[in-house]
Amino acid sequence: MAHHLLNNGIEVVLTGGACVSIYSHNRYASLDLDFVTMTTVHPRLMVAVLARGGFRKEGRVFVHPECPFAVDILAPPLSIGAEPVRKTATLTVRRMKMKLLTPTDSVKDRLAAYYYWNDLQALEQALLICRHQLVHLASVRRWSDAEGHLDKFREFRKTFMSDPKTRKR
Repeated sequence: MAHHLLNNGIEVVLTGGACVSIYSHNRYASLDLDFVTMTTVHPRLMVAVLARGGFRKEGRVFVHPECPFAVDILAPPLSIGAEPVRKTATLTVRRMKMKLLTPTDSVKDRLAAYYYWNDLQALEQALLICRHQLVHLASVRRWSDAEGHLDKFREFRKTFMSDPKTRKR
């Protein structure tokens, strides 16, 4: 998908639950793929490019008969809360490269759902990433403070620090 879009001049970054799946070695299963475009793409162009790849639009997502995941394409900017994402990770599969959030930014992404909507499943997803990846906790703290959620960060940090499975950094 990302490779097909890039071959058609559309750069995207994978975000959301699919990053949790990747970073937790599939301990969490996402039902969709959320991509953020790096530049504004006219909706008709996006539909045409994805149609050439076998996808059709159903509501706000795209589906493919041979792909078990719905695909959601989100408009730029790539940000988590008010903070722009400046660095991405790269996943290479069979010589195809795909950009995705770093583990630290993926934790911030999941914590945003916890902070703003009290999504406890998103909090667990953030901790799941921490069990399998090194996460820059100081960066998460700084971001949490800037977002006005230092109290919820402290709850996350308490669980993070007491969990013997988290990879602390």
